[in-house]
Amino acid sequence: MPGLLRGVVRTAAVAGTATAVSNRVSRGQEARWGQQEQAYPQQGYPQQAAAAPATDDRDRQIAQLKELGELKAQGVLTEEEFSAQKAEILGT
Repeated sequence: MPGLLRGVVRTAAVAGTATAVSNRVSRGQEARWGQQEQAYPQQGYPQQAAAAPATDDRDRQIAQLKELGELKAQGVLTEEEFSAQKAEILGT
């Protein structure tokens, strides 16, 4: 039993030391990156343009717009309601 207890204590000590070292390294890296960002604020990764909507998304928008057009033609929607819903679907 003393050998088992010694093994458990040793494992706990090694794991605790590894955690402490890992945390210290992480804090050091964060500090360095923070200094680099302050020294070179305009350098960095360029902003990527927004991706075009997927084909499925575009098809869904077209179907919704057709449905709105039919509701407007039937007199269910006013011109203002149609315009508001259309802008919401198109994200404008």
